[in-house]
Amino acid sequence: MKAIFKSVTAFAPATIANVSCGFDVLGLAVDSPGDRVSVTLGVKPGLRIAKITGDEGRLPIDPDKNTATVAVKGFLAHLGISVGLDFTIEKGLPLGSGMGSSAASAAAALVAVNHLLGSPLDRKALVPFALQAEAMACGAAHADNVAPALMGGLVLIKSYNPLDLITIPTPDLLFCTMVYPHIEVKTQDSRSLLKTHLTLADAITQWGNLGGLIAGFMKEDYDLIGRSLVDVVAEPIRSMLIPGFEQVKAAAMDAGVLGCGISGSGPTIFALSKGKPIVEKAGKAMSTIFDDLDLACSIYTSPVNSDGARVVHEE
Repeated sequence: MKAIFKSVTAFAPATIANVSCGFDVLGLAVDSPGDRVSVTLGVKPGLRIAKITGDEGRLPIDPDKNTATVAVKGFLAHLGISVGLDFTIEKGLPLGSGMGSSAASAAAALVAVNHLLGSPLDRKALVPFALQAEAMACGAAHADNVAPALMGGLVLIKSYNPLDLITIPTPDLLFCTMVYPHIEVKTQDSRSLLKTHLTLADAITQWGNLGGLIAGFMKEDYDLIGRSLVDVVAEPIRSMLIPGFEQVKAAAMDAGVLGCGISGSGPTIFALSKGKPIVEKAGKAMSTIFDDLDLACSIYTSPVNSDGARVVHEE
């Protein structure tokens, strides 16, 4: 297999993992922000990271420790290819933000290299290699960020062994607000706080909410979506790591959103709305709470990204 291009740049978007009640089994892609990864054919065999920007020097350039190159190593090994590749990574996603930062780098790198080689695999087939990178980065091979980052839209992980991914349609008028307070919550730390056992009552509640949420998306029933965006498993614990969480959630609901919760392991808080006007209002209302707490934050609003990662340059 020969390279089709000399250089390819791909963009991979932020993702909302869990979408409240779908812990580790549901993820949603948005349009922005995201990461860009450029891959260029090198003279010498092996993978090299030439430069990383936007990370304040915190991410490793060792190809065995960066999610972008770890994912690509698994991909190339699967294809039985030995090739020299040089990587440049532009981090548009904050680290430890709960928006799938490690997944975006892996997804963008995989899409870029796959395209450079003539697209031998489809997007779904790339997910296992991104999972290898997630396992390295945070100790758990969860697909609720990497699957939507690669495949776009809302993705249900029906099972992990074997990996069974299902794309769920979303309503046309569904929009997302994400407010990121400028604090870091490491995924490993956030996961370690969670209970390892659930009561039967909580399990039944969570199952009902997850089923209701998926039905709401498929039926374009916005009221059902709102009633189902309830998490009784992770949110009660993880919300304690986010200053002002309850006030921010109340402000979002008062602004007219369908529902509100924690994006991934946090600290980003997301809200889903029917129609674009409400997302702007919700973002302002949510950020006001953080302003009152003297906590800087960033606001992102977006429709659902139905395409996932994409190639933005080739030569």
